[in-house]
Amino acid sequence: MTWGFGDCQYRIVEGWGKGPEGRRLGIVSSIATDAQDRVYVIDREPNPAIVVFDRDGRLLDVWDQDFLKVPHSIWIGPDDRVLITDCQTHLVYEFTLAGTVVQTWGTRDEPGAPGKPFNQPTWAVFAPWGDLYVADGYGQNWMHRFSADGDLLNSWGGTGSEPGQFDTPHCVKIDPRERVLVIDRGNQRIQVFDKAGALLDVWSDVLSGNELVIDANDIIHLAEAENRVSLLDLDGKVLGRWGEKGDAPGQFVEALHGAWMDSHEDFYICEVPFTPNRLQKFERIR
Repeated sequence: MTWGFGDCQYRIVEGWGKGPEGRRLGIVSSIATDAQDRVYVIDREPNPAIVVFDRDGRLLDVWDQDFLKVPHSIWIGPDDRVLITDCQTHLVYEFTLAGTVVQTWGTRDEPGAPGKPFNQPTWAVFAPWGDLYVADGYGQNWMHRFSADGDLLNSWGGTGSEPGQFDTPHCVKIDPRERVLVIDRGNQRIQVFDKAGALLDVWSDVLSGNELVIDANDIIHLAEAENRVSLLDLDGKVLGRWGEKGDAPGQFVEALHGAWMDSHEDFYICEVPFTPNRLQKFERIR
């Protein structure tokens, strides 16, 4: 059986990825791949860890980082810089691929003041021009931009449904047009900003989005909480949708939360919040 829409077609790789000593993974919230297509997975239970696989699903490594409490998202750039957000400790970490901490942003266990970094940050990315963008989405509704030197440049947002405001800015990504895409989950939309945070556009034909990835053909793949993936172009037009609820391979039990695409354009999806081991790999067939 194949999954997908239009020219984006996949087959499920059944049984992909086993945890340490063959155990099932716990609650898996986010996933990313490095330049060699090694797969890095946030496994929240029984103890927070980053589990590393090769692209065939063989276990390579486990980062047992006892200072991580509720790791929420992982992002890896083309230069293999790794960012992880921790909602409980209010921190954003940069790691090496070996699991060594390079630097942190925020103050551990101290939520930021309203409009200031951070109060349960949800996502972080480096832009190609060096700035760091952080979605501060669970404890407050703000976006923050830092310079390559780590200085806070500006913040924007605030709670509300007006354009430029947020209700859970859950994920941030940079598109090929060098725009900042923010999934405004509670408002059921994606907001598009320039580098400095000026609003450019609002896309509203989405449903509780959690993460997006953009393929080599500039198609946005949006993982939505309602057991589906929506495909959009860079103008926000919906091209198609796929996905269905169920526990068979290729179906989705829970809310789609993390999504990633490797260099082969194979597609990875993980689900939250309650069912363990909800990590699936979809192999691109055309």
